[in-house]
Amino acid sequence: MGRVNAIDRVAGATDRFQQRWPVLSFPVAVLKKFNDDQAGNLAALISYYGFAALFPLLLILVTVLNIVLKGNPSLRTSLLDSALAQYPVIGPQIKDNLGTIPGTGWPLVIGVVFLLLGVRGLAGAMQNALCEVWAIPRDQRPRFPMQQIWSMALVFCVGIGFIVTTFLSGLAAGAGHLLTGVGATVGALVISLVLNVGVFWLAFRIATARLVPWRNLWVGATIAAVCWQILQVFGGYIVAHQLQRASAEYGTFGIVLGLMAWLYLQAEVTLYAAEVDTVLTRKLWPTSLLAQGEASPTVPSQRSDSPPNEPSEKKAGTHP
Repeated sequence: MGRVNAIDRVAGATDRFQQRWPVLSFPVAVLKKFNDDQAGNLAALISYYGFAALFPLLLILVTVLNIVLKGNPSLRTSLLDSALAQYPVIGPQIKDNLGTIPGTGWPLVIGVVFLLLGVRGLAGAMQNALCEVWAIPRDQRPRFPMQQIWSMALVFCVGIGFIVTTFLSGLAAGAGHLLTGVGATVGALVISLVLNVGVFWLAFRIATARLVPWRNLWVGATIAAVCWQILQVFGGYIVAHQLQRASAEYGTFGIVLGLMAWLYLQAEVTLYAAEVDTVLTRKLWPTSLLAQGEASPTVPSQRSDSPPNEPSEKKAGTHP
């Protein structure tokens, strides 16, 4: 009994300490809300649908590049390699299994439409995750057919943003020998980062069906873009390490596991960034890490009610 009381006292003192220091209490609040929202499960669902949608989206990209850059095969190859660089180590294996959509005119349009319809699951998973993070009530979320419209808008946002980012970053990195030198490398990083911030900002806005104001989303969008940029730098080591272990146990199937792990890491980082926005907007820190019956007195925080012109935060301002 004495040992249990001692552990409780240490836990209470540690909890009170982290609440007094924002540099500790803020990330603790983000981590706690991530766990309360079961965002890890949401990230797993996004990674599953992302895996299912990866090849259709890349197939559309290859088809578009074949049409637009028909007379410049070297630039087309460079831009495709730049896109596949989003998937370190695994990129060459993906490239070897990619084809293209045959035909022109209406057959091509119909093929692209069916592929886009096939990736709606990814958009739906992203929508559901962001709505859960922001605790948007289900009766306020878009219903059919508006839900499908928002899903397709999200698909186009992420897809077109991905293509544009790939195109400009590829040019800045020297694709087609239009830009070369150290400045091209720096330009590739800057252009990719700026565009990714814009893509995440717009994607967060669309995923929440415009129920969350722009000003409450820019911090998370910036964090997500920076984290994705970091993942691209260190992605080769991360995926190679994962593949080395998985391939030893599962052989060729290890490539699939490595890709799933990479997609899950990207989804998890994105949801952490979204949680930062909610904690900032609703001033959810400091918070206690202890169970409700054991919670130590929390340090008073500046909590403010949502303005009446923000319906999504009015009903979902407090997280259960």
